[in-house]
Amino acid sequence: MNVPFAEKLNSRISSDGSHDAGDCPWRGELRYDEPLRDHTSWRVGGPADRFYLPADRDDLILILRSLPAEEPLFWLGLGSNLLVRDGGIRGTVISTRNRLKELRHTDNGRVYAEAGVPCAHVARFYAERNLAGAEFLAGIPGTMGGALAMNAGAFGGETWNLVARVWTVDRPGAVRCREAREYRVGYRSVEGSDGEWFLACELIPGGDDVSGRERIRELLARRNATQPTHLPSCGSVFRNPPGDHAARLIESAGLKGYSLGGAQVSEKHANFIVNTGTATAAEIETLIGRVRETVLRVHGVSLETEVRIVGEKTRRTKTTP
Repeated sequence: MNVPFAEKLNSRISSDGSHDAGDCPWRGELRYDEPLRDHTSWRVGGPADRFYLPADRDDLILILRSLPAEEPLFWLGLGSNLLVRDGGIRGTVISTRNRLKELRHTDNGRVYAEAGVPCAHVARFYAERNLAGAEFLAGIPGTMGGALAMNAGAFGGETWNLVARVWTVDRPGAVRCREAREYRVGYRSVEGSDGEWFLACELIPGGDDVSGRERIRELLARRNATQPTHLPSCGSVFRNPPGDHAARLIESAGLKGYSLGGAQVSEKHANFIVNTGTATAAEIETLIGRVRETVLRVHGVSLETEVRIVGEKTRRTKTTP
């Protein structure tokens, strides 16, 4: 299944990620059985069969063109808004953390940000140049690639309100530029260009504003006062139902502080589940299910998860390079 690709990689890159002699076309770093708990904000998750850190955008396109069609592929940014099960992820994980990080002004006065740029860096980039409109990004603990994929938002702002156009790449490695109007965007949802992943975006500044840095400080202070930023979490677990807040429903159902093993409904914000230090992905996933069941029974509201749950519950055979 994955073996042909594994053999192809193994013939060119050694198991510690260094290159063998020869004309290896890839310049990134390849790891085997990489524990994904080291790459997720919840600090849980089993291993990835293969974990690739591309050197840059061109290297990413090259590795995509090398993947056989049957090779499972998963993209990973900062690992927030994500629960990787204890069995890990089969196939190849491509990580953009500290990769694809170009952030600059464009000739037309807009802001260009690659998919691996943390959202908070974009907020700071705007504020340092007295540009308005991106302050809310300081409250999103992820990268622009993830923010584009789910229309991430915080403090009343949403990512796609800033987007002018995006660059995407598909499985065979073809790059396209698409206008924002080509996508159907809603609350925490983005539809369009199936089979493509976001490489970069061009953002619209909202005019001159010298108070951006102060507003970011205020928003971060508000986040620290209301959210459990001192413990590992994924951010908000559930979407807010129309006309209500998931945190209110969970708290009024008596679940604030409810624990299961090392997983706990935060005592500070009920729409956060925190890892108190020993949680497993299975405990977190079970707790998510219990919260949903309880809120449905008490309030008659079916909460939808905002967090993405991926991977296998149990580990199969170990990958060998």
